[in-house]
Amino acid sequence: MGIERLFAAEGFDRVVHLAAQAGVRYSIENPRAYIDSNIVGTLNILEGCRHNKVQHLVYASSSSVYGANTTMPFSIHHNVDHPLSLYAASKKANELMAHTYSNLYNLPTTGLRFFTVYGPWGRPDMALFMFTRDILAGKPIDVFNYGKHRRDFTYIDDIVEGVLRTLDSVATPNPNWSSANPDPGTSTAPYRIYNIGNSQPVELLHYIEVLEDCLGKKAEKNLLPLQPGDVPDTYADVQDLVDDVDYKPSTTVETGVNNFVEWYLDYYKQ
Repeated sequence: MGIERLFAAEGFDRVVHLAAQAGVRYSIENPRAYIDSNIVGTLNILEGCRHNKVQHLVYASSSSVYGANTTMPFSIHHNVDHPLSLYAASKKANELMAHTYSNLYNLPTTGLRFFTVYGPWGRPDMALFMFTRDILAGKPIDVFNYGKHRRDFTYIDDIVEGVLRTLDSVATPNPNWSSANPDPGTSTAPYRIYNIGNSQPVELLHYIEVLEDCLGKKAEKNLLPLQPGDVPDTYADVQDLVDDVDYKPSTTVETGVNNFVEWYLDYYKQ
C-alpha cells in the first residue's frame, strides 16, 4: 500500500515520522540514498498529512544540523546553515520543508533533533554495536579523532519518552516571533524545533571504558583522525523541551551501556 492510500485508509490523527537513511559516513559514499529517503520520503509524509487533516506531525531531525557551529551547548535558537555532511543537509532540509507546510497549510509540525542515540535494537552499523562485537571477538576497534571527541549520548528509552510527550504537545505559533529578528526554533506558523539530548557530553574514550567495564574485557584501540563530515563535539541545550513539554532525558551512559550489553549478550546468545 502506498503512502497516499495508507493515509486515506487509516485517517491518522497524529503522525510520528522516524523513517530515514541515517548516518554521516554513508552519506559520503551514497548521497543519492539520502535524497531519495530523506527528502522525497519526507515530502510524501508531509503531503499525506496535508491532505488528511493530521493534527500534529512529529519528525526526527538530528544534532548533525549544527554542523560547523562551535557555540556550546547547541541551542534551537542558533543558526544552523553550515552542515558538514549531506546527511545533516537532508535533515536541515526536512526542517525547512516542515516549516513550509506549517506556514502554507497550517499543519502543526515539530522537529526533534536527536543527539547520538544508543541502546538495544539499534542498527548493527552503529558504533556501540561494532565496538561490542569486535571487543568480544578480540578484534581491534576503530576509534576516530583519537577518542577525544565528545558526544551527548542519549539512551533510546529517553528518546521514545520525548517523542511521545512531544506528540501530545501540539506545535503552536510563537506570538512573539519577529521577522526583524527571526528565531530559528519557532515561527508565526505552528512549527517547533526541540533538542532531545542528555545534556551531559561524554568523551568517546570514557564511553569505551564504560563498555569495557560492562563486558569485563579491554579493547584494542586503533586510534584514527576525525572522519570527514564528523563534528568534534555535541552538547544539547534542552531548556525549550523542559519549558514546553516538561521533559528532560536523564539516563547516564553507565546505566544505558549496561542495559545495552545485557540485551546484546542475551539477543546474540554470547
